[in-house]
Formats: sequence, C-alpha cells, structure tokens
Amino acid sequence: MSTRPLNVLFLCTGNSARSILAEAILNRDGGGRFRAFSAGSNPTGTVNPWAIHTLDKLGYPANGYSSKSWDEFAQEPQFDLIFTVCDSAAAETCPVWPGRPVSAHWGIPDPAAVEGNDAEKAAAFLDAFRMLKRRIDLLLALPLDSLEEIALRRKLQAIGQEADAR
Repeated sequence: MSTRPLNVLFLCTGNSARSILAEAILNRDGGGRFRAFSAGSNPTGTVNPWAIHTLDKLGYPANGYSSKSWDEFAQEPQFDLIFTVCDSAAAETCPVWPGRPVSAHWGIPDPAAVEGNDAEKAAAFLDAFRMLKRRIDLLLALPLDSLEEIALRRKLQAIGQEADAR
C-alpha cells in the first residue's frame, strides 16, 4: 500500500445508518491514514436521526453526512478498500470500481429496522456502532503496508466474521 491515505467506501442499501456510522468511525479513528466515504445502492436520501444522535453522544463528528448513491463514486475517488455492511448490499451486483479495490463483507444487523421505544432504538444503534468500531479497530491494527492483496482480503473477511466484542 502507499503512504497516501487509503480511500475506503462503506456500502449499505439505504446509506442512512450503518455505513454512515462506519464512515464517521474510520475518519476519526483512522488518524489520517484513511479517507472514509459511504454510499448506498438505493439511498434513502436522509441520514437516520438515531445515527446522528449516536455519533454525537459518543463524541464523534455528527455533521456533514448525507445519504447518497454509490453511482456518485463511479469514477472518483479510486478506492483501496470497499466494505459492505448490510447483507442485502452484499448480495447486489455492485458497480465495477476503478482500480482494484480489496473488498470484504462486514454484515451488521440494521439498527434502523428496530421498532420500539426510544431506549430500544438507541440500544440498537449503540450495538451497531460497537460492532463497527470493533471491526474498524481490527482493521487499524493490521500491518497494511506489508500484506499482499490475497492475505489482506482474507484478513478483512475474517474481521467480518469475527465474533463482536460488546
């Protein structure tokens, strides 16, 4: 890998919750080593207010996010890593991305699908945040500069299958 920040795209169908959380976590915790983006195959057009609430509550930047189509990234920037964070997006036919990004599936239950009172919704978003944070922490611990593409792909897939620490 190079010395420039790695461009990372988090994909989800609606791009309103999980992919937004992942974008925020990696941009803050990546220490300038990464530039994270998020998009969806069928974006809702709005960011879920519980995603913003969760980021704000946990001290992460909570402004400037938008629900957008993955078509917005068809040409630029060129991505190094692409993660699907929902099962439906992983099953869809993705665009052909410029370059040769390494991709992995990191399925996370959809907190936006939780019905119930505010406490139950807040808990679902906090659980999703913790799962994504754990996986991103494992990504940040990888020796990215020394891994060959096949080894990197295997390690990223393994992170997605890792039991989540809560």
